[in-house]
Amino acid sequence: MKVLILGGGGREHALAWKIAQSDLVTELFCAPGNAGIADVAHCVAELDILDGAAVLSYVQQQGIEFAVIGPEAPLAAGVADVLRSAGIGVFGPDQQAAQLEASKTFTKEICDACNAPTAAWAHFDERDVALGYVRDNGAPIVIKADGLAAGKGVVVAMTLAEAEAAIKEMFDGAFGDAGTEVVIEEFMSGEEASLFVLTDGENILPLPGAQDHKRAFDGDQGPNTGGMGAYSPAPVLSGEVQARALDEIVLPIVAEMKARGMPYRGVLYFGLMIENGRARLVEINARFGDPECQPLMLRLVSDLMPALMACDDNLSGVSLEWSDNPALTVVKAANGYPGSYSKGDVIGGLEEAQAVEGVMIFHAGTRPGAHGLEAAGGRVLNITATGSSVREARDRAYEAVGKIDWPGGFNRTDIAWRIL
Repeated sequence: MKVLILGGGGREHALAWKIAQSDLVTELFCAPGNAGIADVAHCVAELDILDGAAVLSYVQQQGIEFAVIGPEAPLAAGVADVLRSAGIGVFGPDQQAAQLEASKTFTKEICDACNAPTAAWAHFDERDVALGYVRDNGAPIVIKADGLAAGKGVVVAMTLAEAEAAIKEMFDGAFGDAGTEVVIEEFMSGEEASLFVLTDGENILPLPGAQDHKRAFDGDQGPNTGGMGAYSPAPVLSGEVQARALDEIVLPIVAEMKARGMPYRGVLYFGLMIENGRARLVEINARFGDPECQPLMLRLVSDLMPALMACDDNLSGVSLEWSDNPALTVVKAANGYPGSYSKGDVIGGLEEAQAVEGVMIFHAGTRPGAHGLEAAGGRVLNITATGSSVREARDRAYEAVGKIDWPGGFNRTDIAWRIL
C-alpha cells in the first residue's frame, strides 16, 4: 500500500526509516519531510499538513491508503477526522481525543474524573489571579501554557521570581495562543520517565519505556526544550512500576475517553514522575515522543505497520518484538535553541559519523543547500546508537557526534547520566 507520513522532524525520520522497511508498504510519502527523510520517502514540501482538505486531496490524487500523523499540530487541527471521514486509514487520534495534549486543563479534568494520580492543579485565564495564586502557594511550583507550545511551554519554577516571570511571559504572548490560559501545578519530586502505549480506544499495547532529557544543558540546567536526548529502556520504569502505572493511569484514562464518546486511537505518551515505586502523571502527548521515538525505532525488531494499522481497527492479539539491546540518542541543536537561532549553516562529516558501528543519524531540521546539507531548525540532528549496554550505546553515539563538523551547533554531553 501507499503510505503518507505527516511531519518533518527527527521523530518522523525514525518512523519513515522503520515504515520503509515494511513489506506492506509499496511507496512512502512524507510531508513536508526533510533532507534525511528524502532518502526513504518522497518528500512533499508544499503540502500544508494543517489543512485537512488539502491533505485529503493529495492522498486521493496519489492513491494513498494510510496516513501516519507524527506531530501534534495536525492532530489538534482535526486532520485525522477529515481523512477518516473519507475512508482513509489513519494512525492518530481524532481532534476531540487529541485534546489530551492540546489542553492541559482537559487532561487534568480527565484525571480527576477517573482518579488517575497527578499533581494538584489550578487553571487561570487572568494574569493577576495566577500571580496571586503562586504568591499564596510559593515555590517550587510548575507553570504550564495550557495549549500546544512545541514541548517548551513548561517552566519548573524553583523560586517565586521565576514563577512570576513565567506567568508574565506566557500571558504576554511568549507561546502565542497556547499561553492565553495557564495551568499551575504542584511541584512533584522524583525521576521522570516516558511510557508509551498503542491503543484502539479500548485495548492497549505497552511499548518499552524511555527517559528524556528536557533541559538544554548538562546537569539538567538551562531552559526546557523539546528534548535534548533520550535512551530506552529506562530502569526507573521497572516492570512493577509500569504495571501499576498501566492499572492506575493508562487504563482508567483510556476507559474514561471511551465513556465520553471520544475513544483515543493511536499512540499515547505518558510523562510520568516516579517516586517510591509509584508513578504520577506529569503530562500526556498525543503522539510519539521526540526524541524518545528514535531509540525506540532502533530497538524495534518487528514490522511496525501492522500495529499502526490495528490502532485504527482492533489491536487485540497484536504484539511487537524488541531488541534487548539499549538505544540512545543525542540531539544536536542550533546555538541559541530553544530561543532564537540562525539557519543555513552547512553541516559536514555525516558520512563519517554514520559509519560508526551501531549508529543511525535521524534528521530533525535539515534541508539540502547549494553547498551541502544545511541546518534548518532548532533541533537539527539525532545521533542515535545501539549497543550491548547503555554505556556502549552512549560511547558510540558520542563518537559519531565528534565526527560531525558543525560549529553552529551544540549538544549535551551527559545523556543517560542518571544511570551511568
